[in-house]
Amino acid sequence: MLIDSARELKARLSARLAEGFPLATASGLGGRPWTRPAIGLTPVAPGRAHLAIRVAVEDDARVLLTGLDDVVRAEVDVRVTGPILPQARHRASPPPADLQRRTRPLVPGLSVAHTAVSAGTLGGFVRLDGRLAVLSNNHVLAAEGAGAVGDAVLQPGPADGGTAADRVATLAAVAPLTDGPNRVDAAVATLDEGVTAEPGDVPGGPLGAAVPDGLEVEPDEEVEKVGRTTGHTRGRITAVEVDGVAVQYDDGVHVFDDQIEIEGLSGAFSSGGDSGSVIWRSSDRAPLALLFAGSGRGGRTGAGLTFASPLSTVLATLGVEWVAT
Repeated sequence: MLIDSARELKARLSARLAEGFPLATASGLGGRPWTRPAIGLTPVAPGRAHLAIRVAVEDDARVLLTGLDDVVRAEVDVRVTGPILPQARHRASPPPADLQRRTRPLVPGLSVAHTAVSAGTLGGFVRLDGRLAVLSNNHVLAAEGAGAVGDAVLQPGPADGGTAADRVATLAAVAPLTDGPNRVDAAVATLDEGVTAEPGDVPGGPLGAAVPDGLEVEPDEEVEKVGRTTGHTRGRITAVEVDGVAVQYDDGVHVFDDQIEIEGLSGAFSSGGDSGSVIWRSSDRAPLALLFAGSGRGGRTGAGLTFASPLSTVLATLGVEWVAT
């Protein structure tokens, strides 16, 4: 369907969900509370898109699509993801050894975390009030909001052997996780005195200095990231403007709107511990998004889907400037 028609259908179904439309997961998934499916757009041709619906269980899609005619149903791309989790704690396979180690100077992709968190990823570097700072997720640097400005950030994270002696930064700004729709899971920590960094030390060379607006991020573009668990991986954007991404954190479910969905070109694009990775576009190395969550199912290969927030939104929310080199 035309992309404007897809957006109109997305708005209709989102309104249906907001009215309390009954879902199979309404009573919980695996004993944990759950919320609505995620709905976005996935490309099929220039100016045309299918509606992307991501559900925890298949029955939710059946219920949600009740009443739609067959012509409309043919324009819907449904994928079952299982639960979507923050990508910081649940390590599915051994991470690349060099990204787990204590490393100085700091570079993107390293293990990093608040003292109360196991391990996530140092995504990149920004400037906050003129000071160089590391960028990652709230749930990596601020323990899902349980941390406070002034807390220590370690490299490597505690799960990789980090101790008080490995302190590298101080938590300085946090985007809170709210009960309403969130736009980002993000935080920054300013580097401690004497800690050095090389922001441009990224596989393939430095990333671009300009951060595209979120509306400039297009489906089907190939992307890359470097993360603490799966290292340097390549993927493809499979949906944009995804609303209702429900992520199961330790303190409950938080919902995110206007997110980007990515699948790996070969296997999983990310796994637990990759949270906080900056995702860049392969064609021009423009930094596009901040990775924060993923599923164990879904995608063409069944290896799972990754969810990320537009980097432009992250920077605006935190009031920081991107640093490429």
